[in-house]
Amino acid sequence: MLKIASHPIYCHPLPENHRFPMLKYELLPGQLIHEGTCKKDNFFEPERMINEAPILAVHTPDYFYDLLNITLDQRAARKIGFPLSEVLVEREITIANGTIKASEFALKYGIAMNIAGGTHHAYTNRGEAFCMLNDQAIGSRYLQKNKLAEKILIVDLDVHQGNGTAEIFKDDASVFTFSVHGKHNYPFKKEESDLDIALENNVGDQEYLSILYKTLPLLIKQQQPDFIYYLCGVDVIATDKLGKLGLSIAGCKARDQFVLEICKVNNIPVMCSMGGGYSPDIKTIIDAHANTFRLAQDLFF
Repeated sequence: MLKIASHPIYCHPLPENHRFPMLKYELLPGQLIHEGTCKKDNFFEPERMINEAPILAVHTPDYFYDLLNITLDQRAARKIGFPLSEVLVEREITIANGTIKASEFALKYGIAMNIAGGTHHAYTNRGEAFCMLNDQAIGSRYLQKNKLAEKILIVDLDVHQGNGTAEIFKDDASVFTFSVHGKHNYPFKKEESDLDIALENNVGDQEYLSILYKTLPLLIKQQQPDFIYYLCGVDVIATDKLGKLGLSIAGCKARDQFVLEICKVNNIPVMCSMGGGYSPDIKTIIDAHANTFRLAQDLFF
């Protein structure tokens, strides 16, 4: 059974420019159920993380408790981009727990999804760009500390480099960070992942997929991971307001298909966080994200 962490409802008022991207978290489960790709029992609602140890295995205590107590200084809070509140922090903790639980489900079923997550701009000691706690880093440490995985590969195909993830694991050979992103997209000062492929503006399906087809199988052969985290942002498509690449929806789907197929063929559990998607038409965002779930259902079940 495909297990999917549903997005915790965020009821605190958001500035107008932040509300539209949040709609996808509410609309995507409905679309998947409506079309018959998923049923209600495919979804689970993560609870608030009771044990803070998985978070503190990644983030510094000073930073985490400043978030928790809403005592983060104003300059650091501005970098996050959201108006800081207890509800927002609770939501972020719940999303991280959703990735932990989905990781456990992936070990059992081969794949699991988090409709939210992909908070790859969160560093050990600070947040950026709407990311406060790095969910896939937290999941990685949880699996390792509980001896559920040893070598982890993070495949980050969001249009933005996973700068926080790169910083967190920069001196750790047990987690290999791989990022394919827009060279001229945020963050403008990149960190150094274990492997970065920075693409010029408007790179389309053929060039993008050719790079992925050549690179990922070799990485898996070299690194021999026993677990993969996949950040499958759909902000790589040409219509995205914040992205500068030129993939079609079909190209984005082919990207997802290749990643999921290679995990399946190599018998490597994969946990997917949805990441970004900011096209002007919400239908485009929902369709592009839904393709990832459709493929997961078709390939694994």
